[in-house]
Amino acid sequence: MQGSNKLKAGTGSLPGICAMLAFAAAPLWSVAAEEARQSNPGEPALAAIPAGSYTLDKAHASLIFRVNHLGFSHFTGRFTHFDAQLQFDPATPATSRVQVSIDPRSIASDNPPEGFMDQLQGAQWLHAVQFPRMTFVSTRVEPNGPKGLRIRGDLTLHGVTRPVVLEATFNGGYAGHPMDPHARIGFSAHGVLRRSEFGIAYGIPAPGSTMGVSDEVEVQLELEFSGPPLAARPAP
Repeated sequence: MQGSNKLKAGTGSLPGICAMLAFAAAPLWSVAAEEARQSNPGEPALAAIPAGSYTLDKAHASLIFRVNHLGFSHFTGRFTHFDAQLQFDPATPATSRVQVSIDPRSIASDNPPEGFMDQLQGAQWLHAVQFPRMTFVSTRVEPNGPKGLRIRGDLTLHGVTRPVVLEATFNGGYAGHPMDPHARIGFSAHGVLRRSEFGIAYGIPAPGSTMGVSDEVEVQLELEFSGPPLAARPAP
């Protein structure tokens, strides 16, 4: 799901400016790590979170979307089958890269009427038979404040690929724990896209009306990733 200015997708920039942004943001992330360490002195320091490959912990992840329905409410749905791979370095977050794959046939909602999910998977909406996979591939990551990231990338939905942007927050993590001997990090992210830009225009209200389902789609993600194993401590 890509599209609009609100899921802000990226364009290139002068290498010098990128380097300055990354250099300026790194100390802020270190400050956030130190604050977390001081507030949890018995836990491994955030500064010790290793760089490397991280895989999605699907048990602690959600992908939710919302659309305006008739101007009366915001219908909320979700995708239950998706995966993600992340390359992450807390010292240089601008070098991070993420890839997400979503099964459109896993669309779900609360208390759906009979046949409703089949309708959303059908040709007027996701057309999941013809387009059985949605993907997001980051093209650029920009630090945005002490814990913020602006993730620009390409979203492929309904057979159409367009640039989008997600605004993300790094929620913290650790290098490992006795009950979880791998690095763990967490993020929240959100964005907005226009489904019409991906060829899904069914039910969009006429100009000046709310009689239908909005073109704008809000997306919210909660993600935890598991990373490199906790390094063994030297023997006393």
